[in-house]
Amino acid sequence: MTYEQLTLKEPKQCDDYDECSGFVITAVEAIVDDAIKAGSNKIVINTNLRLGLPMENINKIAGPFVEAWAVEVFMDVVEDKNNRYALINVEAKERLYMADVILQFKKKRKVESGVTAEVDVKATAEDIESSGKSPNITSFQRIRTAYVDDPDYLFVILSLKHRVYSTKNAQTGLMDGVMEVVAHNSYDLKYLSAADISYNPALGSGQLQVRDIHYVTLTKRTTWEFCQLLDRKVINSKKGFAGWLDMAKKNEWIKTDE
Repeated sequence: MTYEQLTLKEPKQCDDYDECSGFVITAVEAIVDDAIKAGSNKIVINTNLRLGLPMENINKIAGPFVEAWAVEVFMDVVEDKNNRYALINVEAKERLYMADVILQFKKKRKVESGVTAEVDVKATAEDIESSGKSPNITSFQRIRTAYVDDPDYLFVILSLKHRVYSTKNAQTGLMDGVMEVVAHNSYDLKYLSAADISYNPALGSGQLQVRDIHYVTLTKRTTWEFCQLLDRKVINSKKGFAGWLDMAKKNEWIKTDE
């Protein structure tokens, strides 16, 4: 048996998926960009350490703070009923969920009146070259199944660059750590080029990673084409066809006569 001999379930995305994807990416980019321009891009951490935050290890703790900042930025927008981004609902997700936040936008379409996107926030340090360069995105098994269950599943990677510095608090005399979001990029996972997506088989069903989140090329493709791309990466890894087939059967990606 080979991959080509199998009859796989082929997810069929809606005709306006590409338009919806572009709509969401544009909105997310505008929301974050406007927050930075408005000066709402600083996270201040009070500490009783006289020398301030330990800068040599700051990238280890900055990520969760930056992710929380992004969620609050989206929540601030949705609380403004007259916001110009058409964002109507924000739901922060628990730690083990695939994404950090779910966004719902109002958009006139043929059948529906909105678009839902799951956003995974990735933080990278501007002044630490290797920090967050090749982040884990999600497990292959979970994302592959998500696209089969919902061919219009929209998974956005929001990359946020930050820098960290310490400043003396005039009132306490102690050092305040400041994390400042300075740059951003957003991508539809499904449109990342084949060269930009890598597969690490080490953990569970394996993790999808972005090779270099600072330099990404986009390739338009359908949901089914993306599923096939992911399948090839797994089959070409040490998991091999047998490992992929086990996951395919377990998650019911294959059509059966039963």
